[in-house]
Amino acid sequence: MKKLVLIIAMGMFLAGCAGVKQSEYMEHSSHYKTWSHLGFSWWGFKNVTAKAADTSTAEKWWGISYARH
Repeated sequence: MKKLVLIIAMGMFLAGCAGVKQSEYMEHSSHYKTWSHLGFSWWGFKNVTAKAADTSTAEKWWGISYARH
């Protein structure tokens, strides 16, 4: 029974690793683009200001933006 649980856990782990590779998540240099992006993601999202929106656009926090301006 222990071997079966271990085999299932190993299979799930390997499936998760394959998913991470396909999403290209690991190819990013970091999770947050800048320190201001980190601060916004932890605390600033509760009170979004025009300044935060301008900073996010200037620093390209969200990658490619398809929004119409």
